[in-house]
Amino acid sequence: MSIASTESGQVSLSGLDELWFQVAGTRCNLTCTHCFISCSPHNDAFGFLSLEVVRKALIESVEWGVREYYFTGGEPFLNPDLVEMLVLALEYGPVTVLTNATVLKDEWLKCLRDAEERGPYSLEFRVSIDGPDAATNDPIRGEGTFDRAMRGVETLVRHGVLPIITMTRTWADAEDHRILSRFRDVLARHGCDRPRLKVLPRLLIGAEAVRTCGYDETDHVSVGMLDGFDSDQLICSHSRTVTDQGVFVCPILLEEPSARLGGTLAEADRPFSLDQGACVTCYQFGAICTNPSGQVFEQTGDGAGEVHT
Repeated sequence: MSIASTESGQVSLSGLDELWFQVAGTRCNLTCTHCFISCSPHNDAFGFLSLEVVRKALIESVEWGVREYYFTGGEPFLNPDLVEMLVLALEYGPVTVLTNATVLKDEWLKCLRDAEERGPYSLEFRVSIDGPDAATNDPIRGEGTFDRAMRGVETLVRHGVLPIITMTRTWADAEDHRILSRFRDVLARHGCDRPRLKVLPRLLIGAEAVRTCGYDETDHVSVGMLDGFDSDQLICSHSRTVTDQGVFVCPILLEEPSARLGGTLAEADRPFSLDQGACVTCYQFGAICTNPSGQVFEQTGDGAGEVHT
């Protein structure tokens, strides 16, 4: 076997289309057993971003031609400046916030909806719920979290928001149709009569590596695997993540030291070696972190996807 077939491939930044903000660091009000960066109420490995850091990054992003912005954590709404950050980001482009929907407040949502309606850009909410009932969700996300998250969905719907519900597939592939069909029915009963569901593959790092298993130490994306492959399918080719410890290649590999590419966007404009097991998952399923562009699709079986009904 040639060296070229086994060495890790590299992906360059083809264009900075999306900019991520790790606004809550690794702090979360939940302790999910499949979390790929082991977020919890006690994990301070990464800290909160300040409003000023976000402001400077938004200004810098203009010259890079960033098209959309993502806010994540941990749980982003634990950051007391998040609402102001989102209102500010809506002046620059479309915004998505990833949340577990268990700490939402009416006054926050009213402010955000008003800001969205004043400007030309959209605000999306992606809500993490890992199953259509407490029996499926709560063993993963904690006792009582399904009911709390569904109350959050009801709150969003009441404010005119149609959230994207994201779930990590912790069930057998053959169960996809049953799970998704049941979830559509459950969401409809909670006022979400046009449910949007996004199924994500498991990432075998962080807490999930403890819950089940991790990647093999030889798992990586080789040079040969990139031959003829559309690298735009990988988030690292068109995205970077701002944290309180610098700019990382993506929001998944925060616990990997080599994923820190620099202190600024300019320093982070360099190739990244796809030598991590999680890179293989992204290679298999595409840009799993971002919202799909164009027509939203349904994909079941081995794929990750979104379904609108």
